[in-house]
Amino acid sequence: MAEHDLTASVAAWMDPHLVLPVLEFLQERGVYADEEILRGKIRLLGGTNMVDYAMDIHKSLHGTDEVPADMVARRSEVVERLRALQEAVAPIVAFLSSPQLVQELHADKQYNLHMLQERHHIGPDQIEALYQYAKFQYECGMYSDAADFLSQYRALCTNSERSLSALWGKLAAEILMQNWDVAQEELNRLKEMIDSSSFTSSPVNQLHSRIWLMHWSLFIFFNHENGRNGIIDLFFQDRYLNAIQTNAPHLLRYLAAAVVVNKRRRNMLKELIKVIQQEQNIYKDPIIEFLECLYVKYDFDGAQQKLVECEQVILNDPFLGKRVEERNGIAVPLRDEFLENARLFIFETYCRIHRCIDIGVLAEKMNMTYDEAELWIMNMVKSSKLDAKIDSVTGTLIMTTNRVDVHEQIIESMKNLNARTYMLAKSVVDPGHAAAQQAAR
Repeated sequence: MAEHDLTASVAAWMDPHLVLPVLEFLQERGVYADEEILRGKIRLLGGTNMVDYAMDIHKSLHGTDEVPADMVARRSEVVERLRALQEAVAPIVAFLSSPQLVQELHADKQYNLHMLQERHHIGPDQIEALYQYAKFQYECGMYSDAADFLSQYRALCTNSERSLSALWGKLAAEILMQNWDVAQEELNRLKEMIDSSSFTSSPVNQLHSRIWLMHWSLFIFFNHENGRNGIIDLFFQDRYLNAIQTNAPHLLRYLAAAVVVNKRRRNMLKELIKVIQQEQNIYKDPIIEFLECLYVKYDFDGAQQKLVECEQVILNDPFLGKRVEERNGIAVPLRDEFLENARLFIFETYCRIHRCIDIGVLAEKMNMTYDEAELWIMNMVKSSKLDAKIDSVTGTLIMTTNRVDVHEQIIESMKNLNARTYMLAKSVVDPGHAAAQQAAR
């Protein structure tokens, strides 16, 4: 299923540290050969300070305890730089480590800068060093310390661009620590900054920032308890939907999956189908094509085939294929929910255009056995408002809803309109007629 893997497209809009868990997932699923994944990790780590991790991967890849001299030299550089930064930030770190001193900080950043300079001899150089130290810790994979220092830096920073950069780092660190509630808060804060009229970058940079944000948000939306609503709320906003259509159509996979599994947001399905039709020549994958077959082409055989492919896509997607431990083993919740809702979509659509349905045919279209389909349909009829009954003798589902022809509906509406017009006219004319008769007398 590597042909449907979006790693290359997604990784282009992500920090290297965020790509690492994606590669871990692909390695676990065996989507690519181990050697290919390990080489990818080494290339990725080359832009970070996680030298020890890179050394371990090199040893595993080549089956040796030896590492290249350039890795050893790189490690020495990282250690030396870390020590230098620790010395530079020692005064401000000591201040921030004291709860009593931290209480002296106010909401007014200018007051804080003046106070730190006057009372503790901490100036702009030390505050800038705090940012560099936090960033360096992040590059070393020390995400907890990085998140704390970046948060403290933002409380002192008066440079809007630096503050924005620190917020990106804080968001990435919280994602990598899987602190989903905090990450959601940082995501919302970052979105507000990007969408604000005070955003100082060019419109192109603002567009790119939205695309970066949507890619990073995938980690949160497919792990946070309210993520399925969150991704729909964000991606369907005009500015973000435009960004998807112009620069990142592959994100439609995740929006489509969220709409399918979110029963409470079924009202967004029509809007999603419109977008899919607009992008039909730009981007396709089994999830998109399943909806296209069902709601655009009414191709039930095609939808059936795509549903089989959808399952494999979900299982091998780093965001959709999240696994959880259950008593009976490992489950993929989104896969199960997607298949259940997709079958419901097929069932509802098929029922809208047929009066008598062969259960065997319907079972085939939903990729179920006859017995499974019969039980499933029986439960659907009982739990929904569907006006239908199952004929076990003939093996059919009979739609008993009284369907009126469209022309009959129009004629009936016209009759009602004529009747209402007559009554209205009569209510106007009768009083006038009565008054005329009274005047004649």
